[in-house]
Amino acid sequence: MQFQFNTDNSIEADQQMADSAESVVTNDLSHFGDRVTRIEVHVTDENSGSKAGANDKKCVIEARLAGLEPRSASHNASTVQEAVAGASGKIRRQLESVVGKLKNKHHDKLTATEES
Repeated sequence: MQFQFNTDNSIEADQQMADSAESVVTNDLSHFGDRVTRIEVHVTDENSGSKAGANDKKCVIEARLAGLEPRSASHNASTVQEAVAGASGKIRRQLESVVGKLKNKHHDKLTATEES
């Protein structure tokens, strides 16, 4: 699984922030195994550092499942860590839904074939 971490120029990112984000996201998505081929995390400060405000950090996570269109989720919070954790939970639930629908569709095809 490839992991890419990006921030806008108003967020002072270091390797520790990138490693922390990677740990949170890969842990949340680990049960998908090799199905997830790439994860991109984008963190921005919606106030651009010019003023403070609640929930001004935004994290957008894009996950690519093998053979499917990319999926994305976002979350706003007061800290980068909270924004990453929130977006990670949302993308995990979204991928669980997609994979579950694929399993059901595959199961329905097998059941229909067996009944024929």
